Amino acid sequence: MYTIGQVANFLGVSRDTLKFYEEKELVKPKQNMENGYRIYNRFDIYDITTVNFYREMDIEIKKIQELRKSKSIEGIQLLLEEKEQEVLREIEYKKLLLKKLHIVKEDCENIKQFLGQYIVKEMKPLEIKGEIEHYTAYDEYDTLKKNVDSLKKAVTLTSLRRVINFNEEGIIEDKFIIVRKLEDLDGKIDGEILSHPKCIYTIIEDGRWSTGGKNIDQHVEASLRKIAVEKGYELLGQVYINLLLTTYEDGLERVFLEIYVPIK
Repeated sequence: MYTIGQVANFLGVSRDTLKFYEEKELVKPKQNMENGYRIYNRFDIYDITTVNFYREMDIEIKKIQELRKSKSIEGIQLLLEEKEQEVLREIEYKKLLLKKLHIVKEDCENIKQFLGQYIVKEMKPLEIKGEIEHYTAYDEYDTLKKNVDSLKKAVTLTSLRRVINFNEEGIIEDKFIIVRKLEDLDGKIDGEILSHPKCIYTIIEDGRWSTGGKNIDQHVEASLRKIAVEKGYELLGQVYINLLLTTYEDGLERVFLEIYVPIK
């Protein structure tokens, strides 16, 4: 007969885990009537190692409780197949998460490299999935939720592109489109494809920390027109603005925006 401390030491589990197993009726040690201590025999220890066996495969306690009552070999196979599918879904999610992390890490590098700089760059193809009036049009967020691939199924703004159409007199149209990046053009495409092989590209900082909440559209427009004149670029009358990253300084947001301005 063994104490809870001895069993915990033998099996490499905590006392709390053993008490939890007991609470869930997965093991039923006897109690010493004189001192109230738990006493484990070899059958109890075998039960614990069996629970550990299934827990090692991350089988839920509830499922192990069912198994503890009765479970055929066919039933165990079904249980393992269900767990296998769950793990495969989790692996797929983790792959997508890893891809997302790599993208945002790359965005951080782009901010460091191109903040305040102007280069010529391709705007890679995007699929247009929908449109909302403005990012503050919260009652239109259902459209956003339905048309983006979000890992947590919650709204973010990184799938929005602000599109400004302009001429020499100023802004003609200002709207927000919902887009999906096209990693593979052979995949299923439902919406219109948007791409520009040649753009003025830059990253700017917005947000209350850097601008005090002031609108910087005129300043950005003036800078882009100046660059176009200096370099001899002919603007096509469109600007695409993408929210790249948000961070904070002294509790105020620092917003980094990626800008593509198509040129001939």
